[in-house]
Amino acid sequence: MSTRTAGPAAPAPAPAAAPVAALSCVLLAAFALAVAVDLGSLLAGAELGHRIAKPLLMPLLAAYAATRGAPKLLLGALLLGWGGDVLLLADADWAFLAGMGSFAAGHVCYLALFGRRRASVPLGIAYAAALLGTVVLLWPDLPAGLRIPLAGYSLLLGAMAYRSGSLGLTAGAGGALFLLSDTLIATGIAEWPQPPATAVWVMATYIAAQYLLTAGVLTQAYGERSTAD
Repeated sequence: MSTRTAGPAAPAPAPAAAPVAALSCVLLAAFALAVAVDLGSLLAGAELGHRIAKPLLMPLLAAYAATRGAPKLLLGALLLGWGGDVLLLADADWAFLAGMGSFAAGHVCYLALFGRRRASVPLGIAYAAALLGTVVLLWPDLPAGLRIPLAGYSLLLGAMAYRSGSLGLTAGAGGALFLLSDTLIATGIAEWPQPPATAVWVMATYIAAQYLLTAGVLTQAYGERSTAD
């Protein structure tokens, strides 16, 4: 009578895997709900709804990313974005500058996260040309006290947007949308003509940017982990 040797047993799933996956889904759903409330409030002109929902966005996205094993630099970038979100709710020059500083620190986190991965040279040239052209056109119409800070911030933002493409199309789209969102803010400060429902477009592109950057980083992190395994 012949015997059959059993193959290696499949590894048992980690006991905590199912609860963590469920928590991840709950947090992502909560983030989606906060997005809907925030954008819906802006469309309806309900300022209170916007003020309640906006500060919840980045903490929920960061919590979701944490359950997916996100790098600390990604969590730092998202939480610095949250700091900027909260500060920009205040209608004061100091709050705007502090909020811009918080976002700038978040861009530094992203740049550190992207590391030395290769990015497209033609894309870099395109970003540089677009950034220079935008700053030159906006410069005369910006308040004098904001010209230098905004130019410096724009340089950092442009670098982040360009380097985000090194992680692939998802993160690259996120970087591009972040640049678009902040360009809409800058044209508003310069008192250029604005599209209808500008606040909705600013928030929609910003939220999409942070989500796509997060998704791109998580995808890259999982890919590197699988390769290492």
